[in-house]
Amino acid sequence: MEITLKGDKEFEKIPSLKTKALRINLNENIYGTFAEIGAGQETVRQFFRAGGGSGTIAKAMSAYDKDFSDAIYGIEDDKRYVTEDRLRKMLGKEMRHMEERITRDKHPNKLFFSYANTVATIDFAKKYKGHGWVGIRYQVDPDQDYNDIILHIRFKENDARLQQETLGILGTNLIYGAFYKYNEPKKLLRYLYDHLDKDQIEIDTINFSGPVFENVDNRLMSLQLVKNGMTDAVMFAPDGNNVLPARVLYKKNILALRGSFRPVTNVNIDMFEKSYDMFIKENKVNLEKTQVVFEITLSNLRAEGEIDEQDFMDRARLLCSLGHTVLISNFQEYYRLVEYFSQYTKARMGLAMGVNNLVDIFDEKYYRHLSGGILEAFGKLFFKDLRVYLYPMKNEKGDLTTSENLKVHPRMKELYKFFKYNGKVVDITDYNPSNLSVFSRKALKMISKNESGWETMLPEGIAKLIKKHRLLGYEAQEEK
Repeated sequence: MEITLKGDKEFEKIPSLKTKALRINLNENIYGTFAEIGAGQETVRQFFRAGGGSGTIAKAMSAYDKDFSDAIYGIEDDKRYVTEDRLRKMLGKEMRHMEERITRDKHPNKLFFSYANTVATIDFAKKYKGHGWVGIRYQVDPDQDYNDIILHIRFKENDARLQQETLGILGTNLIYGAFYKYNEPKKLLRYLYDHLDKDQIEIDTINFSGPVFENVDNRLMSLQLVKNGMTDAVMFAPDGNNVLPARVLYKKNILALRGSFRPVTNVNIDMFEKSYDMFIKENKVNLEKTQVVFEITLSNLRAEGEIDEQDFMDRARLLCSLGHTVLISNFQEYYRLVEYFSQYTKARMGLAMGVNNLVDIFDEKYYRHLSGGILEAFGKLFFKDLRVYLYPMKNEKGDLTTSENLKVHPRMKELYKFFKYNGKVVDITDYNPSNLSVFSRKALKMISKNESGWETMLPEGIAKLIKKHRLLGYEAQEEK
């Protein structure tokens, strides 16, 4: 049975789970193992039920007892089981067993694979909904090296049995996509939700590696997760790989800077450095457990109504070159960003921003969708252990605007005073005055028009990268 859905431009047929599993089973060359820990053998069950599994399934196993699991895969340094390291050990060991037990001399055309997951479903008290790591290591050519697709999931359903069934569907979609959609990774990503709803499961991290994915940029794939509504936010490290936000943010003091970073300017870096110096001096901030995050919202990625992926990649490359951790989110409102961070930490947080951003926070139009309006949003924003570090602004007349003299709507004046005089908003005073005339939109305009002088507006090394790789629309001037 196939389900037909109307796509943006054409009708697309979604194969049933049985059709997907059967196509894998009937391929005489695909052969591998299933290792599933924590949520039953939900994925391999799909392949057993479809029929013909004896030609595909070399081994299926679960290791529920922790001692047995440790005996098979070893003990993790952090003594945890639902981790990326654990998943990679599982994939590696099962693949080694395949190579040792199924010889190439006897089976020269076999395409080996190892599918694994390590998952914790919802707890009895229903306090933690559960999460897990899922992955596949496989070949598309018997003479080629292995490819990996590794992803992290969060369950949204409130029943363990439903979560198990969801995991089985996702695993089947992953295996099918790995073999039959690997040359279209963006589509492969979307097809992971075949027969699933985004209310059932969230994918917040994914990484592709191996010969068939050598041209895949995992930062761009992370953007797809947010763009497709698969998660609210993704994070990637300076090395270009997606990282699990929970691992980076857990129990940390977080200082966040939101911007378009198009391009990153001296103002952004000055704001970061000065707010960071103030933040780490707070008595509730542990320097060793402080994480700085540069955040870009989808609304800041849009150009002419659509997300310009090349433009995104340009900005990502520049931020990475400066060694920063980047969060891509769909949180247009600041309170949603703070709520997101609050999932992972109860420690003090800081937001560094310019005057215009703070004025926008006090604009009621952004909160009309909330039943409690701006008061509900502010309860979520400032109820947390949060402080705003405000970077000043100079207007066209040359006057300086700080927290002391910025103007909000008259109805918001008393509300602003309440937060200001309770220490929730503090001025960055040790700023570099020469930066007050630097604006990213001005620098970008100069770059696109090949005007001189924009280089001094940007941090050291950024102008050189823009010119070398022709980023953000830069075109080298013809030599005279």
